[in-house]
Amino acid sequence: MGGTSYNSTFTSSRVAAHKSAGTDIFAHTAAIRSGRTAVGVHELLDPSKPNSAGKLIRESIDSDVHPESVAIAALFDITGSLGHCPRVFVEKLPNFMSMLTAKGYIAHPHIMFGGIGDATCDRVPLQLGQFEGGNEMDDALTNIYLEGGGGGQQTESYELAMYYMARHTKLDCLDKRGKKGYLFIIGDETPYPVIRKSEVQRYIGDGLEADIRLSPTYDGWPSNDLNEYYIDPVSGLQEKRPIQGDLLSELREKFEVFYIMPAEGSYTDDERVTDKLRLLFGQNFFMLQKAEDVCELLCMIIGVTEGYDVNDTASALKSMGSSASSVKAASTAVAHYSATRTAVAVADSSLPSSGVDSVSRL
Repeated sequence: MGGTSYNSTFTSSRVAAHKSAGTDIFAHTAAIRSGRTAVGVHELLDPSKPNSAGKLIRESIDSDVHPESVAIAALFDITGSLGHCPRVFVEKLPNFMSMLTAKGYIAHPHIMFGGIGDATCDRVPLQLGQFEGGNEMDDALTNIYLEGGGGGQQTESYELAMYYMARHTKLDCLDKRGKKGYLFIIGDETPYPVIRKSEVQRYIGDGLEADIRLSPTYDGWPSNDLNEYYIDPVSGLQEKRPIQGDLLSELREKFEVFYIMPAEGSYTDDERVTDKLRLLFGQNFFMLQKAEDVCELLCMIIGVTEGYDVNDTASALKSMGSSASSVKAASTAVAHYSATRTAVAVADSSLPSSGVDSVSRL
């Protein structure tokens, strides 16, 4: 997927047209809420359906238009507390794409959008589009069903999305050039500590032999029984066995994995949640004051990761039309990460000494 070009004017005009007409650009959500369509995942985002090539996979493949593609996935928590995040992002998508390409951060981005809910209680807990290089990404983003559910137990099914991204993606940037893709999860709660085979079967279609641990060092919140129970066929006695696996490490073989927590979420001040997220994501865990600044933060993280100076990245964002307040919020959120990347860059003489469009490399 991803063989077409992106036109920012098309997206801006589409957003403006919906505003002028007073209609909801999130058409699938509007159709469900009006009763015109049954509750369910849109066909463009159904993780259990194969792609146009008949594969149950999301592919970021090089093409004549994008000869050196880089996969970037933004997966939004669409439960009640953060369901407005995709609405904010669609309006800033043109700036996001222009920032990546015009400033030279990623010349050929392939973007995937998706939505995450709670598989224990939501009707549509997992929605994943394709990696797209053109305006097809608009359709995926605006057909996310903003269910607005969630269970209120400080956990959502981020781990189910992480399983799919680890095992059902193919990235030419990695396979051909050894460059990992980018995976951003925008949420406000913790993942469940275990990928349940029953949920994988129901929402993706894989038949796993056993549940999988997200990470050996993570026990989730609230406390969970991280054991599976087997019945001995001879004695009939129940046997308890620890759940094995390390899905997060598997995922990190393909992606730079980031978690962004906007302050509008439910648990920003709850250390039982934030400490768990820091344990899982380390320096790649970011807290942000407002969801409306997620676009700027994603641009800044990508810029810094690609070796660009954070101050020049901030200036570039302003030149592309971002507000001073949004740029400041993103700069504050990325400050610690930028410092750690600076230390790495100083030690790595392989980085180029100069960038493009007045953006300096470290």
